[in-house]
Amino acid sequence: KVEDYLKEAGMEVELFEGVEPDPSVETVMKGAEAMRKFQPDWIVAMGGGSPIDAAKAMWIFYEYPDFTFEQAVVPFGLPELRQKAKFVAIPSTSGTATEVTAFSVITNYTEKIKYPLADFNITPDIAIVDPELAQTMPAKLVAHTGMDALTHAIEAYTASLRSNFSDPLAIKAIEMVNENLVKSFEGDKTARNLMHEAQCLAGMAFSNALLGIVHSMAHKVGAVFHIPHGCANAIFLPYVIKYNRKVCEDRYADIARALKLEGNTDAELTDSLIKLINEFNDDLSIPHSMKEYGVEEADFKSNVKFIAHNAILDACTGSSPREIDEETMEKLFECTYYGTDVNF
Repeated sequence: KVEDYLKEAGMEVELFEGVEPDPSVETVMKGAEAMRKFQPDWIVAMGGGSPIDAAKAMWIFYEYPDFTFEQAVVPFGLPELRQKAKFVAIPSTSGTATEVTAFSVITNYTEKIKYPLADFNITPDIAIVDPELAQTMPAKLVAHTGMDALTHAIEAYTASLRSNFSDPLAIKAIEMVNENLVKSFEGDKTARNLMHEAQCLAGMAFSNALLGIVHSMAHKVGAVFHIPHGCANAIFLPYVIKYNRKVCEDRYADIARALKLEGNTDAELTDSLIKLINEFNDDLSIPHSMKEYGVEEADFKSNVKFIAHNAILDACTGSSPREIDEETMEKLFECTYYGTDVNF
């Protein structure tokens, strides 16, 4: 339909399809080559996070053919885009909010690493956030993308670069997810519309405040064990809150108060927030640990040092409210695998 609308408007259109979930470097380079042949003035990316993220990365290599992927992964180090084309994003899933963010996540399958490309240059020029496009999402995708949106908002509210501008967006997104995610999962159309708006607000929050180690961990686990990104976020979020609470329990308590959860102290309110997230995972049929998800113990043990090392290097780790080293990251991964308590 989008292709037809553009042609009816008198535009010359070339379609690039076949972007896989967790798009690869190879797909990005193939798409960039197609762009160089067609020479578009506008790039219109439609779909979930994967095709839009892939198109953002293709855009870089379309404008700068000699640029390398190794150069592109340097945070906020891209040359000026829009020399050849501008960018429109039209999301059809309610989670990544890539239509309003400065990020694109691309996987190097040879290295088994997911790289978040981060630069305000790749923030789309136009975002068309039409809730109607999200109405056909299957329930599992609603669950995973919804928990991705919740994680975006909670991490933005506690990130080291949070501000008075990002906080209201994050809190409003959290309130909307709390009210609508389970209803959306159960098929409520109004709730699904509101989730599409909530995820966009969460994206606006984290594109300004940045994220934290839930995302660092999810990126690296996704590349090795292929756990869907939103599902990994949902599993890791309660554990990371327990880790971070030593330095920002007051922020988690703020969230709990906004949601009218039980508790008289910051500690009690944070406990209530953790309980709520675990209840979400129950309601959405999301497991509480990587072991419960189905990751084999031998696979986990043979890869944990590798994923812990790469998680420390992830662009999202720098904005975590609590610092973490490689050894502690490994311990945290072990908690998320076995479902054990975080007491360090």
